[in-house]
Amino acid sequence: MRVHGSPDERPRRRGQGELEAQVLAALRQAPGPVTAAWVQDRIGGKLAYTTVMTILTRLQAKRAVTRERAGRSFEWRAASDEAGLAALRMRKVLDGEADREAVLARFVTALSPDDERLLRDLLVLPEDGPEADADPGPDRVSDAEDGAGA
Repeated sequence: MRVHGSPDERPRRRGQGELEAQVLAALRQAPGPVTAAWVQDRIGGKLAYTTVMTILTRLQAKRAVTRERAGRSFEWRAASDEAGLAALRMRKVLDGEADREAVLARFVTALSPDDERLLRDLLVLPEDGPEADADPGPDRVSDAEDGAGA
């Protein structure tokens, strides 16, 4: 038999990053910059205003959201879409490693053939762009040089 107020009846604990993801999802659905109270309302539940402000401030420190002054408070917006935020997280992981070359090499070798092809396509300079005739530099290796054709 359960006793009211027992540990069995505690609310489910959120997973790491779950609250940040909810806040970002709300901001991405917003019609423009919104207040923390707007975010609090959209997330629902019994989340304290101070908790929402803490999450927004942490997201700002991670450059996932931006804020602008609106009277005596701030209005918030997502800094990027989901793909941009994922790219930001990937870059932060890379920035935290001492041997960037090894990390990138391991990442690339673990890609599926389709993802590797996509990455190669994304790294190719546009033929009609201003850098088209520029020297790719020592860090860029062409498909012909590395022996892996497209």
